[in-house]
Amino acid sequence: MTVFGCRICDTTLTIPVSRVALPVHADQKYGNGPGSLAVALAPGTFAVNPLPSGPPWRRWADLEAGEAEALGWYAPRVSISAGPVGQVLLTPGDIRGAVIDPALAGGSGCCGLGGDEPNMVCATCGTPVAIRIDDCGLRRAVWLDPLTTHVLEDGPGPHPVLDWADLIVQRPGIPPVDPDGGWQPMWVAAVASALAHLLAASGGDPIVIPDHQVAEVFRPTFDRLIGRPGTEPERTLVLAGPSIPYADGHFALIPEHPQTGALWPVDPLVQPVPLAWDAWSYLAFHRAPKPVGRSVPIPPEALPALLPNRRFEPDGRTFLRVLARLPEVRQPRLRAIYDRGRPYCNTYYIF
Repeated sequence: MTVFGCRICDTTLTIPVSRVALPVHADQKYGNGPGSLAVALAPGTFAVNPLPSGPPWRRWADLEAGEAEALGWYAPRVSISAGPVGQVLLTPGDIRGAVIDPALAGGSGCCGLGGDEPNMVCATCGTPVAIRIDDCGLRRAVWLDPLTTHVLEDGPGPHPVLDWADLIVQRPGIPPVDPDGGWQPMWVAAVASALAHLLAASGGDPIVIPDHQVAEVFRPTFDRLIGRPGTEPERTLVLAGPSIPYADGHFALIPEHPQTGALWPVDPLVQPVPLAWDAWSYLAFHRAPKPVGRSVPIPPEALPALLPNRRFEPDGRTFLRVLARLPEVRQPRLRAIYDRGRPYCNTYYIF
């Protein structure tokens, strides 16, 4: 099983944990209400950020020709991280042997802890080892510093990898409706990422979405970005994945495995559009109940709310970040959409 510790003195810093895929909402900022967002990972799991993170930061204008693309960025950003790769994300309850240092935590957030610099230190030797985050509008998290922490024990951990069939049973998805009747923050980030992939796959052309629930989620924003289908040749987006009957389509909305990050395989002629499992599963398997018999319809007010009654607004920061890392954003139509959204890059809504 995997256990992390201090690189300086080998003090154990975590309980045994299992590796999972880094979720798209891992560093989400959503809204500005009181309190932080829920944790991004289940207890007993960890995820690794494969990208540079934290300081030092380099301004886009200071990068050499081709340097940004070599780092995987295809559209301008204010700045990009030149920090270390391999930051490890954990839930705060899985941390052991590390404490918050008030001298490092002061002024790092608005109503709680935040920022890019470590604010937790090893309880044995005092080395800064992690960033604790619980500020308003941010995901509660601990990010281990890859420069001062390392793996003490390596193994599969307490959570075995599930196959797709087991995922259907054990992870039925997260409802999109928040307690206040709005959209659940995870959905706002997950669909924003999928929208960026769909926009890149379509090349900015209008598409048709036959599935009613998928259309309710994707159609409003996509139409605002692209426009509704007209005389152009119609290309379709269909649901595809485990236990879903095959349907012809040009694009397939497929699930990402939450533990491995693997995508559901599709025909090579179909362009995949990945969506986080917990959102995809709900769209795929939660359907409005059918009327009882032919003459006893269920009144609308008696039906459960499958989707919020508010128009979907994707997470602008997530949408633009994902789109900026797709080579297709260099196409003129997509670059124009990206540039229109950049004024909103620090908000949870766009356009």
